[in-house]
Amino acid sequence: MFCRHFCFFSLCLFLPTQRRCSLGHVSDTASLPGFENLTTGYNKYLRPYFGGEPVQIAMSLDIASISSISESDMDYTATIYLRQRWTDPRLVFHGNKSFTLDARLVELLWVPDTYIVESKKSFLHDVTMGNRLIRLFSNGTILYALRITTTVACNMDLSKYPMDTQTCRLQLESWGYDENDVIFTWLRGNDSVHGIEKLRLSQYTVERYYTLVSKTQQETGSYPRLILQFELRRNVLYFILETYVPSTLLVMLSWVSFWITLDSVPARTCIGVTTVLSMTTLMIGSRSSLSKTNCFIKAIDVYLGICFSFIFGALVEYAVAHYSSSQKCAAKTPQEGPSNELTKDMEEVNIANILTSYRRKISFTSIEISSDNVNCNDLTMKTHEKIKRVLRNKMHRIIGYFTIQNPSNVDHYSKLLFPLFFMLANVFYWSYYLYF
Repeated sequence: MFCRHFCFFSLCLFLPTQRRCSLGHVSDTASLPGFENLTTGYNKYLRPYFGGEPVQIAMSLDIASISSISESDMDYTATIYLRQRWTDPRLVFHGNKSFTLDARLVELLWVPDTYIVESKKSFLHDVTMGNRLIRLFSNGTILYALRITTTVACNMDLSKYPMDTQTCRLQLESWGYDENDVIFTWLRGNDSVHGIEKLRLSQYTVERYYTLVSKTQQETGSYPRLILQFELRRNVLYFILETYVPSTLLVMLSWVSFWITLDSVPARTCIGVTTVLSMTTLMIGSRSSLSKTNCFIKAIDVYLGICFSFIFGALVEYAVAHYSSSQKCAAKTPQEGPSNELTKDMEEVNIANILTSYRRKISFTSIEISSDNVNCNDLTMKTHEKIKRVLRNKMHRIIGYFTIQNPSNVDHYSKLLFPLFFMLANVFYWSYYLYF
């Protein structure tokens, strides 16, 4: 008995001439109101040309808007109008007319199982009704249009941020039907996509876009895929006014200290510390907006690092100049110390040498100079003491090479070298990130 009911239910489901089952339930092959002659025996669970050639599905897109592009989440949110066209020979009727049907009747027709690859979240607009369109042509062609808002992943390379160009994709693929069942094509190639060239984005400009047709190989088979690829170039003017100009002005402000005398300790110290702290705040602010992408060494980070190095270098320059000036002032003051003792020792050595030579000259006479009067051991120095003094003199001479003789020259050279090196750093920086 069970087998009999099972067979009867199967015939109700698959026989094209069966309209209703005797069990009292409405069959899945219910006809469209007013089109009984077209939909008699129609089964929405079977694709057109079932068991035969694959269904050709042509698609076109209208990009209504791209509301947001997130570097931290690496995705973009877009609202699109997706239009799909295919031919179902079971819905052919006489005449040259086309009929726009109620969108709720899509539940009674076979439609492709298209989905958006790498979509994080998507939804179909339903105000005031579900934003769907069904249009039936006399040759059996069906136009199925949807209004969808989707958030799609976009892998970004932020190494040149904010002078970067990102390439994002919108990919459409069949979920369950492989290439033996359906074939995806663009309706008119690149002309199948509209609206993207008219987009006005806050930080980006659409450079170019193009369409591709490909296949993806998975464990369950090979599936058709359509790809819309577009390039977004970031508008760098905002970042120039927001970050680059302030950081450059801070570097130039740090150079003002070179024109202030070394004796003005509070003024020069205040300028140096203030510029360092301001630059640190600017660096923290620029990184806080991209908190999730701090693993990247971005172009803006490199520039801020260069500016911070020059500002910190200006502060260190004053420390070096001030220390050298203090050392020079201390050297001018006479002091009793090892240096004076060394001078006295050298004078005693010279006197001893004079006395020795004088003794040799008068040795031919009968005058005998007693060794008690002139002690030769006191007039000569020990060998190791001479070596120590020679080495000490050598060290003082070497240190003298690295000693700044005129501390005011430090500021004089800094006025020229700091701007020159900063200009060269800018030339290399902008040349690399703009042209390489």
